[in-house]
Amino acid sequence: MSDYILNFFSGLFNSTAADVIISIVFLIIGFLGLIKGADIFVDSASQIAAKLKVPLIVIGLTIVAFGTSAPEAAISITSAYQNNAGIAVGNVLGSNVMNILLILGISALICRLPVKKTTFMYEIPFVAFITAVLLLIGYIGGSVDRIDGVILAVLFVVFMAYLFRLSKSGDSSLADDVPEIDENASIPKMIIFVIIGIAMVVLGSDFTVSGATKIAEIAGLDDRIIGLTVVAFGTSLPELVTCIQAARKKKTDIAIGNIIGSNIFNILFVLGISALVSPSPIVFQDSFIVDAIVAIAAALILWLLCLNKNKSFGKVGGIIMLAVYAGYFAYLFLQPSLV
Repeated sequence: MSDYILNFFSGLFNSTAADVIISIVFLIIGFLGLIKGADIFVDSASQIAAKLKVPLIVIGLTIVAFGTSAPEAAISITSAYQNNAGIAVGNVLGSNVMNILLILGISALICRLPVKKTTFMYEIPFVAFITAVLLLIGYIGGSVDRIDGVILAVLFVVFMAYLFRLSKSGDSSLADDVPEIDENASIPKMIIFVIIGIAMVVLGSDFTVSGATKIAEIAGLDDRIIGLTVVAFGTSLPELVTCIQAARKKKTDIAIGNIIGSNIFNILFVLGISALVSPSPIVFQDSFIVDAIVAIAAALILWLLCLNKNKSFGKVGGIIMLAVYAGYFAYLFLQPSLV
């Protein structure tokens, strides 16, 4: 639908400048729809679950976790349906690199970031492992098909089982992101809001993909670069705001865990579901090999920075992360001219 609206306005004004402005407006509308829609969905679905006496820890592990990955999921699934692999895969890899190097890098400049023992020992290495699995899948087959989607889905189930086991061991931090429960909220009203939230996410993804694709066409940029930068930044905005606010308030005990959890969901849930529902295999471009390697390196850098007595890192680590991201960002835009 958004393509028809975008083409209508482009034909109406018939100028490159107008096309750029219209595409940027579409991008902004899309991002706002994605972020606000995900918030409405998570809040409303959490209220319904609480009314049905679902434990907070389960709400945190399912509804909240799925909701925070909703922007990436909606973008990648929409892009996969439109055979736009550049944005579908680029969004996931770009978000994962950005989450660690840019978001945690900025947060570390504000205050020192500690990492939980389980995150250091299991979750950060797991991010590197599943990214390597994705790289292997893409390198060998040249695409991510339904069989690959099943592999990612199985790994996702394993991760969810790990989280439930962790929650039973008494790790209450897994439910810290659950919205405050409103006793006066009615289930029928919350169901309506859930539907509104889902609709906003779907429409937001449609507008975002259309706007991003149009900008890529006008600027002569590869869809991959748009997915790795502009779209990835837009879908990572919730994580950026959350981490910076947590750092400012000195509530950083689970900041890294939340980012790592988001990265795991992005690869296993977002790409796994995208591959399962896509009408055709999602093409894994050769250029994504470098991006996947950078995503693995980002996880390893984070792990190495936390390889100390306090299992934490501060301003020096933040500067290192931002410097690595700046180098990667420069590579993305210099590479086309070097080929």
